[in-house]
Amino acid sequence: MRPVTGASARGRRGRRGLAVIAGALVLSLAACGGGGDSGSGSGSGKGKGKGGAQGGQSTAAVSITPKSGATGVDTSGALKVSVAQGKLTEVTVKDEKGAKVEGAITGGGASWTPSTHLAAATKYSVHAVAKDSEGREAAEDAAFTTLTPKNTFVGSFTPEDGSTVGVGMPFSIHFTRGITSPDAVEKAIRIKTEPAVDVEGHWFGNDRLDFRPEKYWKAGTKVTVDLDLDGVEGRDGVYGEQRKTLKFTIGRNQVSVVDAKKHTMKVTQDGKVVKTVPVTTGKPGYDTWNGQMVMSEKLTVTRMNGETVGYGGEYDIKDVPHAIRLTTSGTFIHGNYWGGDVFGNSNASHGCVGLRDVRGGYDSGVPAAWFFNHSMVGDVVVVKNSDDRTVSPDNGLNGWNMSWADWKK
Repeated sequence: MRPVTGASARGRRGRRGLAVIAGALVLSLAACGGGGDSGSGSGSGKGKGKGGAQGGQSTAAVSITPKSGATGVDTSGALKVSVAQGKLTEVTVKDEKGAKVEGAITGGGASWTPSTHLAAATKYSVHAVAKDSEGREAAEDAAFTTLTPKNTFVGSFTPEDGSTVGVGMPFSIHFTRGITSPDAVEKAIRIKTEPAVDVEGHWFGNDRLDFRPEKYWKAGTKVTVDLDLDGVEGRDGVYGEQRKTLKFTIGRNQVSVVDAKKHTMKVTQDGKVVKTVPVTTGKPGYDTWNGQMVMSEKLTVTRMNGETVGYGGEYDIKDVPHAIRLTTSGTFIHGNYWGGDVFGNSNASHGCVGLRDVRGGYDSGVPAAWFFNHSMVGDVVVVKNSDDRTVSPDNGLNGWNMSWADWKK
């Protein structure tokens, strides 16, 4: 694997609001004379604005924290702009490349704070303007540099940028370090969709975060993910170093339903059955999981060894054709050339779903080849009427087996 509304699908949840707000700035400016570090306060021509025309200097005193010239500034919580005896009218914060930091003036003009965290190891400039009760302007400027982290983390994610995937594909991201500030990390991952749909995140442990809508994606949906993790403190002293925008598209709607009792699989596209395929599922004691399973990997041929999934030396097949992974623990739907007449008649596998195939997988007319060629990563396979329990939501990309209410908790 390599995880808003309005055209944006990311839920704006107070419970998960990840405000990773920036740095530690404290620079004061007197109404007359300006700050000694910046040389651009209200005492300068630039700072006076309309003040001269109205007689006298502005009484508004703008303060910026941290102090101009500060280094090693925290990326979250330190940047603040405030004013005494006046109201802020403009605050502009930019990095060295000219990218603006979004923020809001609050308290009736008394203060400004950024709406997100700052990037690490980055120089920022601040320009703030305020007016006093007479309309006279005062301005202040500052510059500072954020800290350079000693410890960092990144995330590997699925699906890949530019890919087209099935309607069951979540955006899933695994982090290289366990996260102890999940709200901050989750807020830094913004998901937008066209058409718009609510998308929510769910943590599996402290190193995996998946995003999905309440129901399967609508075919044709375009998804944009902004990973703005650079500077996010995911755990004490450990900061993200990743900034990337990726896009993927949802393809046609294919959901296949396996009935373990009837030994059949009905393949549906856009709600219509396009093919019914005879299958074999797990035999007694090795029953196939029930539930909704998302295809996460397609392999034209692979080796399957029972020792890798806790079945000892019960089998070791070096050339399993047309294999599609459904769980991390080793459940596949795959071609089977050794099963004889079990397809459609009995369950004989060690937990996988088997379809008739030929050795070498050269025959495109057999059921396994047809299904493999008509499937894509992100398609859904639903198994019912098996004697095993429902697959765990974190065993593969299978969060659909959680209710929407539980998903959002």
